[in-house]
Amino acid sequence: MTVPLFAVYGVSGCGRSVMPVARKQLQRQGIAPNQLVFVDDQPEAQVVNGQRVVPYAEFLQAEASSRHVVLAIANSTVRAMLAARCAADGVQPWTIAATNVVVMDEVTLGEGAILSPFVTLTSNIRIGRHFHANLYSHVEHDCVIGDFVTFAPGVRCNGNVVVEDHAYIGSGAVIKQGKPGQPLVIGRGAVVGMGAVVTRDVPPGVTVVGNPAKPFFKG
Repeated sequence: MTVPLFAVYGVSGCGRSVMPVARKQLQRQGIAPNQLVFVDDQPEAQVVNGQRVVPYAEFLQAEASSRHVVLAIANSTVRAMLAARCAADGVQPWTIAATNVVVMDEVTLGEGAILSPFVTLTSNIRIGRHFHANLYSHVEHDCVIGDFVTFAPGVRCNGNVVVEDHAYIGSGAVIKQGKPGQPLVIGRGAVVGMGAVVTRDVPPGVTVVGNPAKPFFKG
C-alpha cells in the first residue's frame, strides 16, 4: 500500500527550523517519520538532523499516494519559482503550524504557509499563499497580507495594514497601525529592515530602515 510523502523543501537554516514543527504536526496525525524528508536541489548530506535529504527528482520518483511540500526558502522570488514548479508536477502545497500558534476570528490563510512557534494571528485577516511567519511574529486585526510575504522573527504588524506580495519584514520590525479605510501599505517587494519602526507607507521595491523608518540608499 502506498502512503503520502511529505517534504520540507530547503535544508538551510530556515528548513532546519521548520522541520521539527513539520515532524510534530505529522506525528499528531499518526504519520510515520519515514514519510517526511528534506528536499534539496544540491544535497550535501544524505541525512540532516535525523531526516533523510533527497534531490527533487528523487522526491518525484518515490512511490507515494500523494506528495506534499512546504517551501522553507527565505527568498520570495525563489519560493515563487519553486511553487510553480511543484504545482506543475502535481506536488501539493503543505501548511505547517506550531501547536502554540494562536489564530482568532475570521482569518483566511493561503496555501503553503509556515507559522512558527508563538505566532499570533488575531481577527479579520486575509493572508495570501506561501506566507512565512517566524518566531513570535504577530498580525493584528483587519490586515491583508499578500503572496510570498516573509515576516522574520518578532515582527509586530499592527491593525489596518496591507503588506503586498513579496515584501520582506525584518526581525523586530514594528508596523504602525493604519486607519479603517486608509490602511498603512507596505508595497510589493519592499524590504523593512531589522528593528525598523514603520510609521508611513513604504513604496514598492524600497528598503526602509531606522526609527522612524526611512528609505535606505547605498552610497
